[in-house]
Amino acid sequence: MQLVAEYSVTARPDRGIVEVYDADAYLGDEQALQAARDHVVAGNGYHLYLHSLQPDIPVHITIRLWDTPVPPPADADGHTTITLDSETGILVINQFTLGPAGEMTLPQPGVYEGTAWWSGRQASADYYTETLQQIDEHWEPERITQAWANCPTPERYVLDLARTGPSAEEDD
Repeated sequence: MQLVAEYSVTARPDRGIVEVYDADAYLGDEQALQAARDHVVAGNGYHLYLHSLQPDIPVHITIRLWDTPVPPPADADGHTTITLDSETGILVINQFTLGPAGEMTLPQPGVYEGTAWWSGRQASADYYTETLQQIDEHWEPERITQAWANCPTPERYVLDLARTGPSAEEDD
């Protein structure tokens, strides 16, 4: 198993969601979005939704491309299998109202399969709830921003992917 490429970005989980999608896959998918709310990570092949339990503390997203699929680490809080079809070879990491947090250019377009895994999700949510209970009218916006930046357990999502074939569009 050899690492081919890696990209990391921090994104705000607006409404508790960060999405990853092919640059040409503009339309969302309500069923996949609801599945992510039920199962943490879900998608429809072109869109992938990552569901955080809080909407304000930035989360870390890492996309790693491998020459062959790799298993999730034993210490991950959870994991699921995923598929992303990227006809353009560009994946966008998006925050709903804030727009794109970043994008990764893949070595080549195609279908990528693998595992999404996460850690720190519940700990970040607990910190968020505890902090909200402390906020009063004397807290300035800068203090709240600083509180989010000081979250002791980072929330992290990792997509470990390997290219498994050409995009469905390439087959035509």
